[in-house]
Formats: sequence, C-alpha cells, structure tokens
Amino acid sequence: MAPSVPTARVRLEGLFEHALAAVHGGRAVARVLEQGASGLRVAGERIPSAAGLQVAAIGKAAVPMARALEDLAGHRVRGGLVITREGHADPPPHQLTLREASHPLPDARGEAAARELLALVRTAPASDVLVVLLSGGASALTSCPSPGLSLDDLAATTSTLLACGADIAQLNVVRKHLSEFSAGRLAVAASCRRVLVLALSDVPGDALAVIGSGPCIGDPSRFEDALQVVDDYGLREQLPAAVVEHLEAGVAGARPESPKPGDPVFERVRHFLVGCNADARAAVVRAARATGVCAIDLGELLGGEASGAGRRLVARARQARSDAPVVLVAGGETVVTLRGQGRGGRSQELALAAAIELADAGEGIALLAAGTDGHDGPTDAAGAFVDAGTLGAGSEAGVDAAACLARNDAYGFFAAAGGLVRTGPTNTNVMDLVLISVDAV
Repeated sequence: MAPSVPTARVRLEGLFEHALAAVHGGRAVARVLEQGASGLRVAGERIPSAAGLQVAAIGKAAVPMARALEDLAGHRVRGGLVITREGHADPPPHQLTLREASHPLPDARGEAAARELLALVRTAPASDVLVVLLSGGASALTSCPSPGLSLDDLAATTSTLLACGADIAQLNVVRKHLSEFSAGRLAVAASCRRVLVLALSDVPGDALAVIGSGPCIGDPSRFEDALQVVDDYGLREQLPAAVVEHLEAGVAGARPESPKPGDPVFERVRHFLVGCNADARAAVVRAARATGVCAIDLGELLGGEASGAGRRLVARARQARSDAPVVLVAGGETVVTLRGQGRGGRSQELALAAAIELADAGEGIALLAAGTDGHDGPTDAAGAFVDAGTLGAGSEAGVDAAACLARNDAYGFFAAAGGLVRTGPTNTNVMDLVLISVDAV
C-alpha cells in the first residue's frame, strides 16, 4: 500500500514546527556559548576566570534563554533576574529569580520587576559581566513610567497605539520617551564594566534599537519623533493628557532626552543577534526541500495592514503555480487598525482575508499564518490555516467571512468554521510567518 500523502494543513504545520525549532530561545543562546580549555566564552567574548555573570533575561523567550546560560555557565552565574510573560515560565529557571508580568498591556508586576532589575544591576560587582538576554515582549514587561506619569498612562498609550495601526518601531519610539528603563537606560544603570546583549529579534530589519525598546543601546529617536507618531495618527485627544504634556515638555527641552548613540557609556556594551525571522524562514526552506518540494523564501515582506498582506500573498501564490508543487514562506509583522469590536490578531486577520481570495482561486492553494511566539492578539491561538474550502466551512457554520473581517472578528470566524492554529508558548519570538502550499497544476 502506498504511503498516505499528508494534507496541506499537516504539511504546513510540520514546516512551522521546523521553523520554531530553529529559533528556539534556549538553543539560540546555547549556540553562542562555549566552555573549553580557555574558559567560558559568550558569543566569542572570553569571560575572565575571576568574573561572575549577572543575568538580565527579559521577554517571552527569557526563561529558555536563561536556562541555556545556566546549563553551561553553572556556578559562574552569580545573580540576576528573569522577567517573562505570565504562562511562559514552564519549566522555570534553575537558580535565577523569576518574575512574571502582563503583555501586551503593562501591569504593576512588570513595573516592579523593572525597578528590581535596575536596582540589581546598579549594585552588581564592577568586575562581573552583565549578560542581557533579550527577546520580544520586553518593552511591555518592563514598563517603568517616567516621573510624572503613571502605569495607567503607559497602558492606555500602548492600547491606543496598538488599535490605531502603528507598527512596532513607531510604538517603541513613543514608549522609549515615557520610560525609565528602555532606550539604553539599563546599560546606563549597570555597574558592570562589560555588558553583553544576546538578542532574539522580533522586529523588522532586526534593528537593535527597536528590539525590546533597546534597553542597552543609544536611542536615535527624540521626543519630537515620538510626538510626530502621535500626530501622524491624530491621537492627541485620545491619549492621557499627562502623556501628551510629557512629550511636549520633552520637545521644549524641559525633560531629559534618552541616551544617544555615541555616548561613552555604550562603549562597554556589545550586541549579538542570536536568532531572527530569516533563520526561521531558512529552516522552512530546508525542511521542504528535504522532502523534494521546491521552496521559495519570499523574504521579510509582511508589513502594512494584515488584510492587504493576505490578499497580496494569494496573488503571489497564483503566480507561483507550475507543473510542480511549491512552498512559499514569508516573514515579518503586519498591523491591524481596529474598526470593529471582534477578536483576533494580525495573523488571523491576514488568513481570513486570504481565505476570501482563495474562494475564487480554485483548489490547490493553502495558507498558514501564525505568530512564532504562539500568541496572535488577545486570543489563545497562534494564527490560522485556510484553503479554498474555508469560506464554505464558514457558511455551513453560520458565519460570514466578509462580515467578520469588517469587524475585526477573525477569531470568531475561525472558532466557528475551524482553522485555528494553537501551539501554546513556543519559547521563541521572531515575528510572524506565512507558509503557503501551492499544488502542481
């Protein structure tokens, strides 16, 4: 009997698992650690035998990254703090102190953890090395309001920016000018003479100043840039008055600017990128080609409104049809401008828009869109799978795809029609992936 051919969903979910494995936070850190005859090296940097390691692990992948460092460095780890999203700490760190907080909206736990970490790095021995393990989500998890602002001000600002369609770079420009922790301030506070940052990138272009709002790097943006984001989206009346007043005071020179590139304090800091979206895409291509299927990396092209990206990707899939099957993979991060009261996330919205296009594309094209962190918006899903039969399944379940898309209710559609992809926390975060299976004509 001939072996069964996996369905498009099984095939794409399998490829997605290969992507996640390639950028697992713990493995990414382990790849740059070396314990040999010459001692411990972190990303090629030799750690003097007398120096201990102080650890600041922040983000959704903080726990596996910290555990990897603990596994190899062992007794060299002298102290530190791990701050992660609630539900992302199983199993917990071996010996480091763990703090959990809310994401994407900040809470009091995150503020307290940020202040605790600042106090810790201020009092660490100068001869020790501060190792910062940075991953996506760090900005919200260490929200530490500037004087005159409250945590509620930061939460309201974050919520408003997420709803208006601002991208992560714009969001972080604003947050960096409302914070006592980000935009290089962690490095400024550190008493250690050396700071090594191992970063797992969750931002377009892997911009170090954007990952986690750049807690250990000079901030190239200014108060006027933050206020420009507010004005570009017409948000002055929607944001807390204290936030607008704070930004205006900064533009006028009445608030201190964030530390800038070129500041001597950053001469002791070195950054290393240990994993990114390109690594995940490359893993998909390798895995697909290992099965004899042509695979094409479309690059980091996901951007703009999620629904528009979904439609464009279906058009690319149609153009790719040939006499042999092919898998397309794209990465990046879209945005969603909220116009309705539904539930969902950018990957689900992208998939739903694609499903509407696929209804007219005929059989043979299937798409999986998912966040590599296992979370898509305020839902329990990482994303969704769609094919030419998705709209029909929705009709049978009594839900209309176009109506759900109009009110930003992709989750409501897929919960009824089927197609939700659930992974739980993935131990990584390198933006989103879209995988497309295109059958031979």
